[in-house]
Amino acid sequence: MATPRPRPQVMRLTDAAADRIKAVMAKADRPISAVRVGVKNGGCAGMSYTMEYAEGVNPLDEVVEDKGVRILIDPKAVLFLLGTEMDYKVDKLSAQFVFNNPNQTGACGCGESVQLTPAKDAQPEAH
Repeated sequence: MATPRPRPQVMRLTDAAADRIKAVMAKADRPISAVRVGVKNGGCAGMSYTMEYAEGVNPLDEVVEDKGVRILIDPKAVLFLLGTEMDYKVDKLSAQFVFNNPNQTGACGCGESVQLTPAKDAQPEAH
């Protein structure tokens, strides 16, 4: 019998992103179990990343545990986010989460939206 291929982790976090998520969750005004990450249609380049507090896990969410943080990936976003590294950058004029995504094929000039193509190499298994 063939050995199944290991399931790829959809997203990784840098230390800076994990630390920032921990800090934000600690200051939330209600109990939060995770942060949900997804993509939505919109913006001049076609898609934008979304982040929101999650009070619980939806049945089809992809659960990523990395550096002590739980991230839930919206099931519609998994193939667009496969292989992404989430970082948190601070510079003189801004502080923001940054998605280093190998599936990104373009971005708008203001950086608010991106062009994404679904990952072709790996299909996550259904739960």
